Amino acid sequence: MRSVVASGIGFVTCIGNGKAQVAENLRSMRHGLSLYAPFDKPDCPVKVVGSVKGFAVDSLDQEDWTLPPDMPPLRLEQLRSLPPHGAYALYAAAQAIQDAGLSMDEVSDPRTGMYTASSGSSTMLFHHLDRMHKVGARRGHPLGVVSSIAGTLNFNLVSYFKILGSSTGFVSACASSGHALGAAFDEVALGRQDRMIVIGAEDCNADTILPFAALRALSTSTDPDTASRPFDRGRDGFVGTGGAVAMLIEDEESARKRGAPIYARLKGWGQASDGHHSMMPHPRGEGLVRAMNNALAASGMTAGNIDYLNAHATSTQAGDTAELLAMKAVFGTGATPAISSTKALTGHGLSLSSIMESAFCVMALKEAWMPGSAHISAPDKDCEGLNILRETREGAYSCAMSNSSGFGGANVSIIFERV
Repeated sequence: MRSVVASGIGFVTCIGNGKAQVAENLRSMRHGLSLYAPFDKPDCPVKVVGSVKGFAVDSLDQEDWTLPPDMPPLRLEQLRSLPPHGAYALYAAAQAIQDAGLSMDEVSDPRTGMYTASSGSSTMLFHHLDRMHKVGARRGHPLGVVSSIAGTLNFNLVSYFKILGSSTGFVSACASSGHALGAAFDEVALGRQDRMIVIGAEDCNADTILPFAALRALSTSTDPDTASRPFDRGRDGFVGTGGAVAMLIEDEESARKRGAPIYARLKGWGQASDGHHSMMPHPRGEGLVRAMNNALAASGMTAGNIDYLNAHATSTQAGDTAELLAMKAVFGTGATPAISSTKALTGHGLSLSSIMESAFCVMALKEAWMPGSAHISAPDKDCEGLNILRETREGAYSCAMSNSSGFGGANVSIIFERV
């Protein structure tokens, strides 16, 4: 097994569109949540969203979009095949490639692959289906399929960056980009690829976020400062967000030869399923317990080696409780790792969340700090015995774990080591 490192990261998030701004806001515990104008209706119970800044991509005609001035160049055909989160993902991926110091020849190389994760674009899908039903199948948009369905990130980014190595898309709800990163790690560790670009992205609009209101999963708070509060006794649901995060991982020896900026070493990952319910987590988090233990075993570590844990905790009653109990089962109580949920600051990015929080972990490991868990006024009773970190902690540490869980009881845990 080859040693695998993270050597490039890129961000489009509600707390910033670049690693410097993201790190500053995480470290200062400044959230990116706000009241969302499209939800300002009497019949809409949800009011707060983690909105993406710097992009105006609400129009159904991509030619009307406003993109950042340093957006990679796009031909008209390429632009018209993108969903909103495809634009975010292209921008984040370009950041990660530049951050890692890769040439475009190294990107378009048989030893470079790309794995992506998203749920597709509901907005684009509904729009193109509606047009097909109104004007007929042969009058629909010729790029309607590739701009909307769940594989849209793969179709667009693999072709844009001329990827010649392994590529595929992952769909396991909120664990999707965790599965993508874990599988990409395997590709590099086993010598199948020298490097992999991993990207998670989601649209940030009503069609992506609001359907979760029917599940009673979204917060109905009207206060952006406290709407997302994982581990707090009064939490009432998650706050939706969108954006994109990209991470470039590669063989450590290759990265060192290039003089790449190494953020952290990926030590291993684990996955497991609850086998319990299509939507609800196992009440004691049994699948997540197995995923964390599998990650520890794959990394050759024990629970005592983990210094910081970035929890999946979305701010829902059932999800947070299940994860608190799972962490107690793995780490015990007392001398546990410092634990936080950065979703208090970002909201929940759905299939984007795992790669986003993994990128937070590698950045914080390199820069020697741990992000705190914000907005906790009255900790849940199940927090007792766990080290819930409520302020940013400065100082170097050795190992971090990142958890993610999705519908159907899909659980992923990934372990990173300071280099």
